[in-house]
Parts: sequence; structure tokens; C-alpha cells
Amino acid sequence: MKFTLELNTQEETEAFAAKVAMACKGIESVVSIHLIGDLGAGKTTFSRGFIQSLGFSGRVKSPTYTLVEPYEIGELNVFHFDLYRLADPEELEFMGIRDYEQSNSINLIEWPSKGEGYLPPPSICINIGFIEQGRVIEVESLDTIGEQVIQKLDKK
Repeated sequence: MKFTLELNTQEETEAFAAKVAMACKGIESVVSIHLIGDLGAGKTTFSRGFIQSLGFSGRVKSPTYTLVEPYEIGELNVFHFDLYRLADPEELEFMGIRDYEQSNSINLIEWPSKGEGYLPPPSICINIGFIEQGRVIEVESLDTIGEQVIQKLDKK
């Protein structure tokens, strides 16, 4: 399943991210979301809207230097990865990437191409691109979990 939409503001990006987060809620498996786009496209804005909509009230920071920021939100674990500064994909193995594949968790992964060969396949791929007055977002499900999420989105 695949769909595209245009978002004109940062607030619209955060609101869409909140809808995706609510659609992921209740899926008792790992939901892996790959966020793809150029610098400044809105990947971290999406992640912030996603995490805050689940009930996290603190500051959502970009994990550019730490590679991952964990968020424990009730029973749910959200791991926000930013692999932009990853020098070698094998570093993911050393940091225990498999430990983040927990049931009832969501992995938001910015710059997933930097971890190619070491990241598990995504459930959903979100590609964010620039257009004249905002952003275009292409959402694609890549497995049955991703399809469940997109089906929930269609109902809202």
C-alpha cells in the first residue's frame, strides 16, 4: 500500500505524524519506520510530532550525535535513531541494534541508508521531499504490520 500527500507547514507535518503514531498504537510487535529525505526536509519534525502525540511531554531532541534517543511512554518504547553521522554501518552491530527490536516498540529511523545491511527491514517507509510551498510525503507499507498501520490511517 502506498499514498502521497502534501503538507504546507511544520504544524501539518506534526499533525500527520500524530495520526501515524495513533495508528501504530496497540500493534503488539515492532513497528519500524524509515524516514527518508534531504537535510531539512522534516524528518525530525515528523519524529517530534510522533513522539509528543504519544504523551511524551519533554523535549524531543535530535539524536544526531548519540545515534539513538529512547523514549519510554507508558508501556510503549519509542527509539528515535538519526544515522546521519554513522561512519560505518557495522557500528550498529556494536551498539546492539538488535536490542531495539522489542515487542511493543516503535523505531523511527532517520537516514536508514547509512545502516544498510544492519537494520531490519522497515514496516513503513516515509519519504519526505520539498515542493514549492511545503513538503510532499510518500508513505509506503512494506509488510503486514505497515499495512495495518496504513489501514488505520485510512479510517481517520
